[in-house]
Amino acid sequence: MPLQPKLTRFNQNVLSKYQIYNSIFMTLPFDTITKTGVLLPLFHETCQKGFKDGQNPTEIVETFFEKYQARRSEESRINLMFRFIQYIERQVVLFDAIEDAAFPVVNNMDGIGTLRSLKESTRASGKLDELREYLEEFKVRIVLTAHPTQFYPGSVLAIITDLTEAIKDNDLLRINELLAQLGKTPFFKDKKPTPYDEAVSLIWYLENVFYYSFGKIFDYIQSNIFEGQEVNNDIINVGFWPGGDRDGNPFVTPEITLKVANKLREAIIKNYYRDIRQLKRKLTFEGVEDRVLKLESQLYSIVLQQESDLTLQNFTEELEAIKKVIIEKHQSLYVDELTSLLNKVKLFGFHFSNLDIRQDSRAHAKVFNTMVDTLIENGSDIFPKNYHDLSEKEQVQLLSKVKGKVDLSLIKDEEALKALKTIEVIKTIQENNGERAANRYIISNNQTTLNVMQLFAMLKLVAFHDKLTVDIGPLFETITDLENAHLVMEELYTNPEYSAHLKSRGNKQTIMLGFSDGTKDGGYLMANWAIYKAKERLTEVSRKYDVTVIFFDGRGGPPARGGGKTHNFYASLGPTIEDKEVQLTIQGQTISSNFGTLESSQYNLEQLISSGLYNSLSDTDLRMVPENREVMDNLAKLSYEAYSNFKQHEKFIPYLEHMSTLKYYAKTNIGSRPSKRGKSEGLVFEDLRAIPFVGSWSQLKQNVPGFFGVGTALKYYEDAGEFDKVQALFKSSNFFRTLIENSMMSLSKSFFDLTKYMSEDPEYGEFWNIIYKEFETSKRLILKLTGYKELMQEEPAGKASINVRESIVLPLLTIQQYALKKIQELQKDGVTEGKELEVYQKMVTRSLFGNINASRNSA
Repeated sequence: MPLQPKLTRFNQNVLSKYQIYNSIFMTLPFDTITKTGVLLPLFHETCQKGFKDGQNPTEIVETFFEKYQARRSEESRINLMFRFIQYIERQVVLFDAIEDAAFPVVNNMDGIGTLRSLKESTRASGKLDELREYLEEFKVRIVLTAHPTQFYPGSVLAIITDLTEAIKDNDLLRINELLAQLGKTPFFKDKKPTPYDEAVSLIWYLENVFYYSFGKIFDYIQSNIFEGQEVNNDIINVGFWPGGDRDGNPFVTPEITLKVANKLREAIIKNYYRDIRQLKRKLTFEGVEDRVLKLESQLYSIVLQQESDLTLQNFTEELEAIKKVIIEKHQSLYVDELTSLLNKVKLFGFHFSNLDIRQDSRAHAKVFNTMVDTLIENGSDIFPKNYHDLSEKEQVQLLSKVKGKVDLSLIKDEEALKALKTIEVIKTIQENNGERAANRYIISNNQTTLNVMQLFAMLKLVAFHDKLTVDIGPLFETITDLENAHLVMEELYTNPEYSAHLKSRGNKQTIMLGFSDGTKDGGYLMANWAIYKAKERLTEVSRKYDVTVIFFDGRGGPPARGGGKTHNFYASLGPTIEDKEVQLTIQGQTISSNFGTLESSQYNLEQLISSGLYNSLSDTDLRMVPENREVMDNLAKLSYEAYSNFKQHEKFIPYLEHMSTLKYYAKTNIGSRPSKRGKSEGLVFEDLRAIPFVGSWSQLKQNVPGFFGVGTALKYYEDAGEFDKVQALFKSSNFFRTLIENSMMSLSKSFFDLTKYMSEDPEYGEFWNIIYKEFETSKRLILKLTGYKELMQEEPAGKASINVRESIVLPLLTIQQYALKKIQELQKDGVTEGKELEVYQKMVTRSLFGNINASRNSA
């Protein structure tokens, strides 16, 4: 039977089921207020009709109450709006669960981009041996971050998991129970989570999803591509930031880092213990049974935190020995299950996940200078007394050769001591869990060679006196830093001591490139193009010095932060960009939406593996031809100019501060980090974190960071009568096509009717009109460029999913804008505190949750 179109599968398995289960959900009693479930569809209809007729959110809310609930008191009206928020939050959860349950049906699990498809296509073209060669050295690493874009608490995530299973089984009674449980379960926290809480939440995915999906993928590669032979490469691994990411988070202490590493070890041992218990029931043979029982006992001791002499090496050797006995004496009975466990041990070791440490270069500089001053004051000869008077070049030379040990008891500054103790903790984690457990340190906002060498010196002086078993990864983010990155790296590669360190690490250099702050700094097109060109220059300089560069992409969920369909980016890179490894950050609801179930995790991981290998196996030369580069360069410059002018508009910061939800992000208690970097009282652009910045535009349904400047750049070519040049670029460059397709997603999720009332605002009307004009220009010219009649025309199922989600939250967005308008009116009347103001502020904060969750990638 032929496979039905993806949109048909979506409509049958997602949309139809949502309509059925939502009707059940609407009849559930949440509290003493009656008819909430009956009134929400009426309010939804009022919103749709109101926006169509040109009404603003305030008029829509007032129309609804006048028409259907005229007798309600003001307090009762507010209570009903909070009930609507509560309902809609849960409707989003229901839709998430239905979409997750239908994932393997809507998506072709053996289609293009999957491992099966890759194997078949390489076999057909006679490239199977070539594929095996690449898989011996190619790696994919997804790095889970605790960046606060996930509003579901753990209890709700558990309900989504159970609900997904119940929907798969069409278990109506269980679905009914879970929907009722959902109605009673709080969606927001009274206090912020600690970094350890965040880590525990994400370890759930490691234990319940990645352990199995990673294992399944590796088993498939070994048995189907390598025909059962040993694979000398782990291929897929997972990184982890909660508990190690100190950038802007004062709550991540050395103690927390160690605690998280111990929790990761405990979690993987528990998984091995469960697998061994299952194997024990099968491996009941002579010469095997007692050995399995002993392993079970040793793992159990570790789980109970008792003394155990079981090491990773012992564990692996014993499993291999048991496997040999089974093959030689017991007809290989259950050998596949044992091989599968061995594969997981290869992937996860005793550490489960590679815990990264990260800190800002400016914070490092303060710590480093404090350490130097303290040592000089105490008569140490590690640094000369005139160290601070040396030139930067002289300092780099001195730091590359530095020797000695720092006595941390001399350090009295609390922040400096925390940072230096974190280095000690890295060493401890390596000793306890293995080197892979914590062997990378990321320097965010890296600008110079000195930034790297300060950390290089601190690592050696504090804990790694004999051998430095830590990779240093500079993170380049702003447009200027991206342009200079290759110069910094050339200085490092030509430094004899740093070069020797790289040789000891296999001549591999990790370089992180940040989309989030790049977009915030330079706009959508410029950020992506600047990163592309930086990768080319960094590849060239690394190859020149025989170093394999590993690009680690700091991507968020939305296109504005490097997200969208990320595997398309990796498939679009040509031979001028190193592609031995694919590494990227995954965060917030992107973890739950793309990797939250076994099926979605396996599918999206396979897409990343295939896209990463595509360049190497493809006969097509994907490098950009000179005329295309010239057009791309010009588009980026024009876009950058438009975005920079927009960003410098006098109303840019005030608009975000007074007309958006920016300042309410800090009140949601979804992340342990403060919502901005600096300590300034007012809003300063440089202090803005990318997540609330992008998220606030998303809440306004304006999605500025995902398209602003694109329309202006395209219009230049239209006005010059040279639009055919951009069309040629779109047709021939997969990279540019992916950029445009992802920007279309941001445009598709924009809804300017929501904020149209702002166009008449005496203070912000002109500014709103600038945004709207750029939106209209971008939309018109992207449609002209692609030849589409509507946005996302080639992704009908993705567009249908967006439409349903946007429809679900339309009443929520209306309530949010209504509350924001009320707050503005009160503040204009001089009201700065009081119950009425607090109620509307709470309404705005509560409305953030459902909107973000519905968006899945926040744009």
